[in-house]
Amino acid sequence: MNPKRKLITLDEFTIQETRQFPNATGELSALLRDIGLACKIINKQVLKAGLVDILGKHGATNVQGEEQMKLDIFANETLISVLQNSADCAGIASEENDNAVCFDDEYSANSKYVVLFDPLDGSSNIDVNAPIGTIFSIYRRVSPLGQPCTMEDFLQPGNKLMAAGYVIYGSSTMMVYATKLSVNGFTLEPSIGEFCLSHPNLKCPEKGKIYSINQGNTCKYDDGMKAFLNYCMESNKEEGRPYSHRYIGSMVADMHRTLIKGGIFMYPADKSNANGKLRLQYECNPMAFLMAAANGLASTGTGNVLDVVPTELHQRVPIYIGSKNLVEKALEFKHSAVNVG
Repeated sequence: MNPKRKLITLDEFTIQETRQFPNATGELSALLRDIGLACKIINKQVLKAGLVDILGKHGATNVQGEEQMKLDIFANETLISVLQNSADCAGIASEENDNAVCFDDEYSANSKYVVLFDPLDGSSNIDVNAPIGTIFSIYRRVSPLGQPCTMEDFLQPGNKLMAAGYVIYGSSTMMVYATKLSVNGFTLEPSIGEFCLSHPNLKCPEKGKIYSINQGNTCKYDDGMKAFLNYCMESNKEEGRPYSHRYIGSMVADMHRTLIKGGIFMYPADKSNANGKLRLQYECNPMAFLMAAANGLASTGTGNVLDVVPTELHQRVPIYIGSKNLVEKALEFKHSAVNVG
């Protein structure tokens, strides 16, 4: 690290961003800092997960029917607690909860924003020490101020997002978030306990050579998806193929690599999951918003992820997301197979 380089903390950066808008109240910036605080608390527990009794299964299942891990519960409760104590959040919706939680105190009723999150994405990787993360998104509420928020505030399409991002708990802990202005990455500096700007103005490479998918499910995919996977594996020196296959099984980890190095991440519909498996409001929309701000592309296979109007909190959709060239190529194969059929 260059000792002469001035560190810019997450707090400083968000304040500087606010100054670009004369009418900004600072509530959005404060919410981002609150989320950063919650994730620092979660990170502390992730780092010692093998030393205390928070590693392993909790013994319950979430609304999706998935077995909850002990660290899942801790992450969920931490985010809810921090945001409930914030003066800038009207309510939350979590992948781990059946229903949204609307805060009913005076300050929350006058707050302009609601937050949705997946508290611990990739939690099945906890026991094997693979990267995991937190995904979050922030909407400006559409219900009247002065009263508790409503379900309408949480069922907005991704194109209405004000900010979204993720925190990855890996070899280093990073927070990456997007607004309509840009995408920026902050690495946690453990000696001072602050997220510091390390990856300013991130852009996803327009061309990529890495594809990320659970290839073990190939027999369940449609003909278009199978054809695209064959294309990725075929040798072609002029196009630099075959492409490399990388799949961690944590959307945060796979998407972080895709954002930095380029490529495509896919979780298509298959015979077992006709509507896809990943959640629109907790995973797909925040990642699609971030990728769009980084000059990438995200599609359900039939349209832009951000244009899907949600009808329920835990709705699932297929997703193809990453570098424009590979997403467009995957859609080309998908549509060709449909037309032939």
